[in-house]
Order: sequence, then C-alpha cells, then structure tokens
Amino acid sequence: MTGRAESARELLDAVAYMVLATADADGLPWSSPVYFAHEGYRAFFWVSSAEATHSRNIAVRPEVGISVFDSSVPIGTGQGVYMAGVAEEVVDDKAAEHALEVFSRRSVAHGGRVWTLDDVRGGSGIRLYRAVAAGYSVLAKDGRPDHRIPVDPLSP
Repeated sequence: MTGRAESARELLDAVAYMVLATADADGLPWSSPVYFAHEGYRAFFWVSSAEATHSRNIAVRPEVGISVFDSSVPIGTGQGVYMAGVAEEVVDDKAAEHALEVFSRRSVAHGGRVWTLDDVRGGSGIRLYRAVAAGYSVLAKDGRPDHRIPVDPLSP
C-alpha cells in the first residue's frame, strides 16, 4: 500500500482543483470544482460565495464527496483520489486565521494572493470552508473498470 499512499499524496499536492460533491436537504446532488489547499492530507480548505449552491448545500447537509484527479492524462492512465468527509464553514476566527495561512501558502505558490479574515467575513460574500476527509480510495489499476481500493495517504 505504500506506493498507493505515496501516489495519493503526490496527486493531492499536484492538482489545484478538487471536485466537491454535495446534496441539498432533499438529496438533490450538486458538484463543483473548487481551488483547494490541504493540511496533512486530512483537512481541505477552499473559499466560495456563501450563496453558491455547494455552500448552501453544506449548510443543510455537511456530508460531502471529494474527487481529485489529473484530467490532462491520456485515457486509461489516469488516477484519482476519492474521499468522503464532512464540511463546514470555518466561523471561529482563530481557526480561520490558521486555515487562511494554509490556503494562502498554496494560493501564492500558484500565482494567487494572500487571503485575510477580511476577505472571508462581513459583506465580502465570500466564506472559508473546511472538509475533513474520513475515508480515501484510489483506482486499483487491475484492468477492472472503476475498481476502487482503500488507501491512507497519511501512512508511510
């Protein structure tokens, strides 16, 4: 499993966007690509409009699915990391400051900017979100279509 865990970490470090799958109170699904940063391959942070469909969905149903994959590779050679987790708006200022440091480091590394509390509070309309992943899987690459196997990117 070590090779798979390492591959999962490499993919989570290399790809800039994750696909966030949410559902509303009635279970109607919605997915959105969002730019993200992670901390320790367990906590995933992004900023979004509080009025975005996925943000409204998280407010009523915090369970999410997350996929991270490289869409630029040839057919049949791709790999993805698939996660289940729980998401929420980060409302505590101390937790938000820490999360924004993590998010800003990655943002700046990709040519973006530093984010502050003022950017995600008050009338800005933008909010900071966190998802904590509880389970991970990758494609088995054994010739069977969409055969996923568990992996722990935190393992050595």
